[in-house]
Amino acid sequence: MLLRKSPSLEATIRSSEITPQHVFEQHQQTRRRFLASAATLGAAALAARTLPSLINPPTTVHAAGEPLKAIPSKYTLDDPQTPFAKASTYNNFYEYGTDKSDPSHEAYRLQTRPWPIQITGMVKKPQTINIDDLLHYRPLESRVYRFRCVEAWSMIIPWDGYSLSEFINFCQPLPSAKYVQFFSYNDKKVMPDEPSGYDWPYREGLRMDEAMNPLTLLTFGCYGQVLPNQNGAPVRVIVPWKYGYKSAKAIVRFHFTDKEPATTWNVADGREYGFYSNVNPNYDNARWSQAHERRLDTSLLPRNIPTQMFNGYGDQVASLYAGMDLKKFY
Repeated sequence: MLLRKSPSLEATIRSSEITPQHVFEQHQQTRRRFLASAATLGAAALAARTLPSLINPPTTVHAAGEPLKAIPSKYTLDDPQTPFAKASTYNNFYEYGTDKSDPSHEAYRLQTRPWPIQITGMVKKPQTINIDDLLHYRPLESRVYRFRCVEAWSMIIPWDGYSLSEFINFCQPLPSAKYVQFFSYNDKKVMPDEPSGYDWPYREGLRMDEAMNPLTLLTFGCYGQVLPNQNGAPVRVIVPWKYGYKSAKAIVRFHFTDKEPATTWNVADGREYGFYSNVNPNYDNARWSQAHERRLDTSLLPRNIPTQMFNGYGDQVASLYAGMDLKKFY
């Protein structure tokens, strides 16, 4: 039975890990100078000089690392992994600001214990469980995945978790449930930089066969430690063949439904953010070509490489979309 009480583990920040105010202000001034200069200087030349410091700022704030026990997985890659310093300071997490460096400076406010998780909708038994029961429900695997953003940058990250299908089986969805929707945590007290104009909380969703695919990872850690707050603590999903915004962060509710669920970015701009959002080099959205990507790895500057269909996971997932027009069903 999963409903047992777990001791409260308050997320803490050591004072030595908090960015000094003058360093943060210096970084913000550098960013403003970069944006102002971009109007008059060649963008490519300017980016070559400035991008490394934006991707890898000198300091970062993140939750104190706690080691995770994870067994090796068959899902791995030989590609050079993105250094943790980059993966934890270059993030999309709009609840903490729209600049890539904002989450690493602002997400320290989030307390990840206690963390109740709701299971709702078309399930045999709606219920609420706690994060530690979810964390310990199955042994964790360490999986090295490609992570591709719709803005055409990518990383190689070792994630720790287990297949979402295992948790869905525990939830016992009814046969009529065709989709699972994810709701992220939302609280203006700890997310003061959350931009207006969006229908918060953040919502994402998958078709049930996508959610049940073995690649879809219920994720609790990365780089062998618990997820830093800015990377989606304490629990998120990783869907490696889709653009990154499909991989919902800081999940507090799993909702099962028979109708395609509304998702935050699709509601905000359906031209750019489709429900399926499979990585597709042959389909460009309104602002970005998807034919190439900037790989953030151990190189000083991003490497420009060709984008792979389904982010390179076609052998495992292409059959899910047999007969579908992947431009119409973007």
